[in-house]
Amino acid sequence: MRLRHPGGDLVHLGYCTNVHPAEDLDGILAQLDTYALPVRARLAEPVLGIGLWLAHQVAAALAGDEGLTRRLRAELGARGLEVVTLNGFPYGGFHRPVVKHAVYRPDWTSPDRRRYTAHLARVLAGLLPDDVTEGSVSTLPFGWAADWSPHHTDRAREQIRLLGDELGAIRGRTGRTVRVAFEPEPGCLVETSTDAVRHLTGLDPRHFGLCLDVCHLAVAFETPAEALDRLARAGIPVVKAQISCALHAEDPTDPATRAALTAFDEPRFLHQTRAAPPTVGTDHAPPAPATAGTDDLPQALTGPTALDPTRPWRTHFHIPLHADPAPPLASTRPVLRAALAALLRADTPVTRHLETETYTWSVLPRPPSDSTGLADGIAAELAWTRNELLALGLTAPGTALAHPSAPHRSVR
Repeated sequence: MRLRHPGGDLVHLGYCTNVHPAEDLDGILAQLDTYALPVRARLAEPVLGIGLWLAHQVAAALAGDEGLTRRLRAELGARGLEVVTLNGFPYGGFHRPVVKHAVYRPDWTSPDRRRYTAHLARVLAGLLPDDVTEGSVSTLPFGWAADWSPHHTDRAREQIRLLGDELGAIRGRTGRTVRVAFEPEPGCLVETSTDAVRHLTGLDPRHFGLCLDVCHLAVAFETPAEALDRLARAGIPVVKAQISCALHAEDPTDPATRAALTAFDEPRFLHQTRAAPPTVGTDHAPPAPATAGTDDLPQALTGPTALDPTRPWRTHFHIPLHADPAPPLASTRPVLRAALAALLRADTPVTRHLETETYTWSVLPRPPSDSTGLADGIAAELAWTRNELLALGLTAPGTALAHPSAPHRSVR
């Protein structure tokens, strides 16, 4: 869906389809019929934005066949759907019984990762609505940090350099800009905004920037306004934001809290957990770095890597935006509200691409029982987000596919 920012820009809001498992075109279209169409109807939106996830096989097929891309574009239009962003983080197999660390492979040292991302950019340039000239593709932040070396960084930067050439060629050929957004994630080389400044500074902002996943930001105990200021000072554009909440445990010493956390220990996805940093010195001193953390939730609860239970914990488990987990656990929704306010400040939006991304519906302690329940949940998240944006002063632009009077501008 589209909303008008007080400064005149159009802001695009959609939901990420990596919540659905299909990895072939017919399966993707069937999923849109099952979920996206009911979501659009529940929201009473003439056009619904979606952040498509295309696994590498279908991305390669679409990139190699302009007719197939035109077919997908027509199928989206016939369903009242539009796409301005793609999720290029999972390469494939995102709904296997066990994913865990496999989601970070191939990483940016591999030509396979570059080819996949280039295919996505090529496809997105062909899917953008007629009145939109900029798209975004989110991707993993180089790779998993364990055993990463300067040699890995050099290899990754070479692949990114080659991708920049390809993105420039797409822009020259189509007149449309597709920017690739590296998404900081717990446990990866780029986990925090400070890491982003270290590793992303110097990349061409015409082609590259950052995807701010608010769940990940919260797990790192970062403050949204401070993180965004840090990125702005470094000249790193926020190309896209993923609207998401993490799981918060205020008192992990409490037996009821620990019992509740075990219900979120599931075998498919990795649930990195971090302890809140201690404050240092005086009231005016900055917090210490949030270095205490584990790769997965069970390691935080027991064993030699168990986290300090006297400090609050946050876990990388995407929680529905509109619904709190059962007490004594909580959602990081306050962080999300602060992030939305910072991203959509009064003068000009920091980014214009917003995507709800709760891909964990099927592994919640009480998941939706059927497709109707999942569509209801996705619609409720989008309705919650839409209401938050309206409260921040955004407005409905009128006819969703009307050509806007205010031009689309690059956000730096």
